[in-house]
Amino acid sequence: MSSVCLIINIQQLVNVRAYSQLLSGAALAELPCIENAFLLIENGLIADYGAMYELELKVPQLPKYIINAEDKFVLPAWCDSHTHLVFAASRENEFIDKIRGLSYAEIAAKGGGILNSAQKLHNASEDELFNLAWKRLEEVSKLGTGAIEIKSGYGLTVEGELKMLRVIKKLKEKSNLLIKATFLAAHTYPLLYKENHQGYIDSIINEMLPVIANEKLADYIDVFCETGFFSAKEMEMICQAGMRYGLKPKLHVNQLNSIGGIEAGLKLQAISLDHLETLNEAEINLLGQQQSSLSAATHNKTICTLLPTAAFFLRMGFQPARSLIDTGCAVALASDYNPGSSPSGNMNLVVAMSCIQMRMLPEEAINAATINGAYAMELGKEAGSITIGKKANLIFTKPIPSLAYLPYAFGTNCIDSVMINGEFV
Repeated sequence: MSSVCLIINIQQLVNVRAYSQLLSGAALAELPCIENAFLLIENGLIADYGAMYELELKVPQLPKYIINAEDKFVLPAWCDSHTHLVFAASRENEFIDKIRGLSYAEIAAKGGGILNSAQKLHNASEDELFNLAWKRLEEVSKLGTGAIEIKSGYGLTVEGELKMLRVIKKLKEKSNLLIKATFLAAHTYPLLYKENHQGYIDSIINEMLPVIANEKLADYIDVFCETGFFSAKEMEMICQAGMRYGLKPKLHVNQLNSIGGIEAGLKLQAISLDHLETLNEAEINLLGQQQSSLSAATHNKTICTLLPTAAFFLRMGFQPARSLIDTGCAVALASDYNPGSSPSGNMNLVVAMSCIQMRMLPEEAINAATINGAYAMELGKEAGSITIGKKANLIFTKPIPSLAYLPYAFGTNCIDSVMINGEFV
C-alpha cells in the first residue's frame, strides 16, 4: 500500500480527539464522532481527518490511494491491556471439571489451573511457544486488536519465566501490533516452594529480576494477590523489588477475595488494578476518592481494568462497572486471554458483555476498550483514539445501523477489515 492513504465517505469516524487523555467517571460516556468523514494516513500514522465538506480545504491534492468507506464506521483498534497470550496448550478438560461443579480453587488444588499450564510450558520449546503465540496474535488482530499486553506467569522457574519473556520480546520485534510485556512470576507458588513461600519470592527478586532488567524483557511487574496465592504484603515486597529495576506494577487484585490488594495497589501507585470482581463498598469509595483527588489533566491515575469474559467463564458475579464509573473511576476493559479462565481474545465480545452484563453504555465500553486500554499500557500517546500523530490502527465495520449495534449484535462479526500501521491485516 502507498505510504499515503485517504479514506473517504466514512459513515461515522469514532473516538475523534484533538488531544488524548485518560477518561474517568462521566467523561467515559463522551465519545466524539464525525458523520460523513475522511481520514488521511501518512507513513502508518493519522495525518488528518474531518468532515467530507472539509476535504478540499484540508487535502487539496488527493493521493493515489483512496479507500471508499461508505456505509462503514471507522474506530480506533481495540487496546487489550491484560492477556496471558503465551501458553503451551489449552485446558478444556478443566472446562469440563467446571461444568461438573469443581471450583477454580478445587481445580488448582488438584494440580490444575496455573500449575497445569506451567507443566505444559516447561515441556515446550521457545520456538513452539512463539509459533503458537504468533497464531493467536494474528487471530486477535483480525478481530480488531491493535495493542496488547502479554504476561509471563506460566514458567514459575527462572528458566521458564525467562523463556516466556523472551518469546514476548520476539513477538514485539516481529509484530506490527503495539505490545507490552509484564513479568508475572508471582502468579502462584510452584510445587517446589509450596511450603517455602519466601524462598520463591527470593528467587523472583534475586534470580529473575536482574536478568529481566539486563535483557530488557519486561515493562511491568504483576502479582496475583489472592487467598492461597500472594498476600498484599508479599505483593508489596515483590513490586518494590521490581520498581527498583524500573518495572511499574499492573496487578491482579480482588478476583476471588478482598484481602487488602486495593489498598496495597494504590499505595504502590499501580498503573492498573485488574479483575475487581469482588469489591466492597468501602473499596469502591476508596478507588473513587483516589481518582477524584487527582486533577483531570494528570495521567497517573490508577486504572480499574475489568475482565468480564473471565467472570463469565468462571460463572462469577460481574465486576461492578456502574458503581466504579459513577464513583469517578477510570475504567478499562480487557480480555484476560488465557487457557484457564478466559480462553478468548475477542475484544468485541468483551465490549458486548460489558454493556449486557455490567450495564456500561456503548460509548463507555468503546472508550474503555480503546483510549483507556491504551493508557493502561502507557500507550495513550500512540493508540486508542483518532488523533493526529497516533498509529493508524483502525477497525472498519460492515454496514451497521448505529454504533450501539456493535455490542447489541453480540454474536455477529460486525468487522469488515482491520488496519494496523496503515496496512490491512
